[in-house]
Parts: sequence; structure tokens; C-alpha cells
Amino acid sequence: MKLSKSFIKTLREAPKDETAKNGALLVRAGYIHKEMAGVYDYLPLGLKVIENIKSIIREELNKLGCEEISMTALQNPEPWEKTGRFSDSEVDIWFKTELNSGGILGLAPTHEEPITNMLKSYISSYKDLPFSVYQFQTKFRNELRAKSGILRGREFLMKDLYSFHTSEKDLDDFYAKVETAYQNIFKYLGIGDITFETFASGGIFSKYSHEFQTLLPVGEDTIYYNNDKSLVFNKEVFEDEVLDEFGVKKEDFVETTGAEVGNIFKLKFKYSEPLGLNFVDNDNETKTVYMGCYGIGVSRLMGVIAENFADEKGLIWPESITPYKYYLVGIGEEGSKKADQLYSEHEDLIIFDDRDLRIGEKFADSELMGIPYRIVVSDKTLASNSAELTSRATGETKIITLDDLAHLLARK
Repeated sequence: MKLSKSFIKTLREAPKDETAKNGALLVRAGYIHKEMAGVYDYLPLGLKVIENIKSIIREELNKLGCEEISMTALQNPEPWEKTGRFSDSEVDIWFKTELNSGGILGLAPTHEEPITNMLKSYISSYKDLPFSVYQFQTKFRNELRAKSGILRGREFLMKDLYSFHTSEKDLDDFYAKVETAYQNIFKYLGIGDITFETFASGGIFSKYSHEFQTLLPVGEDTIYYNNDKSLVFNKEVFEDEVLDEFGVKKEDFVETTGAEVGNIFKLKFKYSEPLGLNFVDNDNETKTVYMGCYGIGVSRLMGVIAENFADEKGLIWPESITPYKYYLVGIGEEGSKKADQLYSEHEDLIIFDDRDLRIGEKFADSELMGIPYRIVVSDKTLASNSAELTSRATGETKIITLDDLAHLLARK
């Protein structure tokens, strides 16, 4: 990316209607554009961050043998009516629309019903099981309040994974593998040390479900953790009866706030039974398929990371998801020529600030955008065959030789 050729513009001040830290920083730095409350466009830099998050998730799920699909956002009411979830009195966050030809469609807030209904065409025998499918899909939820930037939107990107099994044991085994995969995902995203598997209500599915909560001052959930954070509870299950079951006491826990970035449920027959997703076992008996579902909020993760990794100057992206690793500035005639050469050789790694602006403005934008490293090549540094390298995370600047810089860029 050459900034002189990009339509992206940074802002010195956040829009007055954007009060959330993550939203304000992402808008100011040119990653997103706010259409309305809870609805955002992802600009080139923001889209690269989203795609990098997706790549980390995709790699871990593919290791489990999961297959990627893409389902429609428009929803036929029929399967939802069979589970009772098309009613606004049961699910109050639907967006619905009328067809010109008559009838009503919904915009999917999630995909349990349609995936279950679809797979009736593909599952008939125990030989068809087990398997798992996932997608990255835009969801729509008519939230009453959408005021937390991209932490809670009316339109947002989600990864939803669904698994299908012949037995509860097989479901349990796969569930445990997903738990490990999620832990790996959050570690690679740079939030593994502040993200914890949390006991939450299983609601209609089971006694407990598991959420993955990232510690965050502006998180919407109240959670409680013990001394070594080996036990973490959502407020909704933090009761004496539950604590007695785990053999712990309330006074052993600390209250804090968290942002839910993922959740996993053992659905069992919740959707397969009413929708008739069955298989014939090896004794020729018809059985109901066991199901599990596993979600990660992709755009929410971007907001959580932006909210957590920032300072008074702007964003600080972890290297694993940054849109570019280096922010390049050339100073002087020879410095600018060398910078242009470096950019042409490593376009995939570099934002090249070749705009006709003061150096201070360029440096301020490099810090606002949160690019991990800034490279400055100037007539002065070239005189000693070197360049300046500054870490966004630490602020440390060091002089490195051009040979060392070439090796650094070659490592990607």
C-alpha cells in the first residue's frame, strides 16, 4: 500500500457519535467506516485484519478435519418455526422482510436451523458420520443498543462451526478437541494470556456451556476467577449451589469484566430432533443425530484486540494479525529513492508513506495505525549504510544496517 495512492484518510479526532474506544480508534486510523449505530464498513486495512484473524481460525479448524462452507443469510421461516425460534416473542433480535411476491424472510442471526435442515439431504447412515462444517458469515441481530463499536453490532462477522455425531461420546471427544483449538486460536491472536474458558449457563442445551472471555475493562459480562484462573464463572452461574459442586467458596474469587469472544455448546438433539435429522445405525435402527455448535465473533475479536492493545497514540496490532508489518518512511532525495526500492521489493509487508506531508504527521499516522515497526530511510542513515527501526509496542528505536534490514524483510 502506497498511502499517496490510497483513498484512506486518518482523522485527528474521533467522530462525535463514536464513543467506544475500539470504534473511535479504528475509524480514526482508517480501518472502518461507520454507516450507523452497530453497522460498519471494513476498509482495506480493516479487511486485511479480518482476513488475518480468519486465517488463524481456519488453520486450526482445518487441522480438526472441518470443512468450510458458505450459507445464505436469507432465511426460510419453516425450519425456524419447527423449533419455535422464528417467533419474535422467543427470539427478539430478528430482522425480517416481506417478499414482493408474498411471505416473510428473515436475516440469519445464527445458523443452527438451516444447517440442520440442509444436512437432511446428506445424512442417512452411520457411515455418513461424524463430520463438521464451518463458515465465516455475516449475521444480523436487531440489538436494542449498539453502542460498543464493533464489540456489539447489528451486523457482524461470525465463525460458526457445527458438528454431527452418532453418539454422545463422539460429540464429547470432538468438543474437547475444539476447546484445545480455541485455546490455540486465542494464543496466536495474542490474547491467550487474558482469555479464559468460562463456565456459563447451558440454557436449554445443557447444565453448562463454555464461553471464552477476554478480560476487558469495558466488557459487558461480569465474571469471577480464582487465584490461578483455573476456574472462571460467568455471573449467571456464580451461585452457592454451583460453587458447592466445584468445592470452592465465593471469597476465593475476584470479580472483573470480560468480553465474550467465543462459545461452545453440546446441542445434542435440540435441533436434530424437531427437524428430523436422523441416521440408520449398523443394526438398521433409526437414531437421532447428536450435534454441537461452536462460535467465534470475528469482527468482535478485532474490536477486543483494538480495545486492549492501544495507548494514547493509537492502535498496537499483534504481529499475527496486523495488516502490514512495517510502516516505511523515506526522508530526503536518496532516502526516498531507497524507500521506494524497498517498497517495490516487499509490497506485501509494507505500508509506504510517500505522501507530501511533514515527517511528524507521518510518524503520528504510523503510531495511530498501530503497525508493529516503522522503518525510516534517510539521506543521513544511508551515509552510514543503515536505517532506523522503531518498535510500536516498546517505542524503542535502533539503527540497523541495510544488510540486516534486507534479512529482516526476507524473513516476513
